Amino acid sequence: MSVTDPRAWTGRSQQARDLLSHNLLKRIAATFGEPVPAHGEALPPLWQWCFFQEPLAASALGEDGHPARGGFLPPAAKRNRMWAGGRLEFFEPLRAGLEADCVSTIVQVEEKTGRSGALLFVTVRHEYSQDGRLAIREEQDIVYREPTPPRAGSGEALPTGDWRETVEPNPTLLFRYSAVTFNGHRIHYDFPYVTATEGYSGLVVHGPLIATLSLRAFCRAHPEARLRSFSYRGVRPLIAPQAFEVGGRIVRPGVAELWAGNDAGLAQQGEVSFDLIPH
Repeated sequence: MSVTDPRAWTGRSQQARDLLSHNLLKRIAATFGEPVPAHGEALPPLWQWCFFQEPLAASALGEDGHPARGGFLPPAAKRNRMWAGGRLEFFEPLRAGLEADCVSTIVQVEEKTGRSGALLFVTVRHEYSQDGRLAIREEQDIVYREPTPPRAGSGEALPTGDWRETVEPNPTLLFRYSAVTFNGHRIHYDFPYVTATEGYSGLVVHGPLIATLSLRAFCRAHPEARLRSFSYRGVRPLIAPQAFEVGGRIVRPGVAELWAGNDAGLAQQGEVSFDLIPH
């Protein structure tokens, strides 16, 4: 298999160690308007995405602000990158103030054809551990698509939920989330780039930010729930500063549907499985 074939990247792995430091946790908490976890306390769900980032020099970045392709992730020339969705299993929480490890492995690279043209799907498994114990196992789906006009609406109205919260994604929130995740992707903060080069109507709300807010809304509505798994997928982008809603409903014991969207329709949907903590 040629080294220029993206499938040759299957099986590549890298490891990162990070200190879940009080200083960064204060910044994440300020971004979300949440209390700062004390030393040894559990991190809120999905805050691990703010750690384990490799701080590359500007010279190692591509035009879009992401790390130049052909390193850990396969090359995908002249295609736009999107975080399409993922699946997580929660075994135990990561704890604030302690070191943790993340082992990332490319488990699948697959070329597909969709309504928007050729699509390259890359699935990366992340395994987060602390004190030698596996805390979270995640599979992240990344898609590289040919430059095409993004979908403005999904045509799918939001369901009627058991709970809902309204989010106003102003540019400051997007900038701060980019900062705490060390995400240089220019579609989230560079208005001339995102509109002129990638064809969006405005700044794009991060897919993982939407997922974090969606799962937070579930946890607020069900403080007695202990998360077992969470899966989510993007349907279309959300554009700042238009408000959107995160909500959901229980579909059967221990399982809930989650979604995010606005008047233009569904933007992200997910499912969470959970146990109820006995009182």
